[in-house]
Amino acid sequence: MLNRLVYASYSVETMNERMIQTVLEQSRLSNAEHGVTGMLCVDPRRDLFLQVLEGSRSAVNQLYANIIRDPRHVQVTLLAYEEIAERSFSAWRMGSTDLAKVNPGVVLRFSETEHFDPLTIPGTAALALVQKVAGVGSNEGK
Repeated sequence: MLNRLVYASYSVETMNERMIQTVLEQSRLSNAEHGVTGMLCVDPRRDLFLQVLEGSRSAVNQLYANIIRDPRHVQVTLLAYEEIAERSFSAWRMGSTDLAKVNPGVVLRFSETEHFDPLTIPGTAALALVQKVAGVGSNEGK
């Protein structure tokens, strides 16, 4: 059974390119081992992580438990959790995008302002934004 989890958190450290690359490399190795796919959106201006994880219930739950305990994250907030028929991010062990580089009009489609705050929108909107910036179709209704 496949599950999808969407969460947001803030980095304890100021984000930089090296830190983001380290997180992505570690995620890709671990995710390949556990059959997890997903997408990581970062906003270095606000030290924000927005991530979608897809995989088996046990793998996704264990990974999220590890993230909650990870001292590099604060304000870890679950935005959405659901059973899914198919993955949206099957091409990526962990894709990534920098929300600071996304057209503000795209962000504004899913947010009250162009300064995206995932803690103020529904989980479905956070997922839709990630799907949009990743260039994948929505799985609504599947």
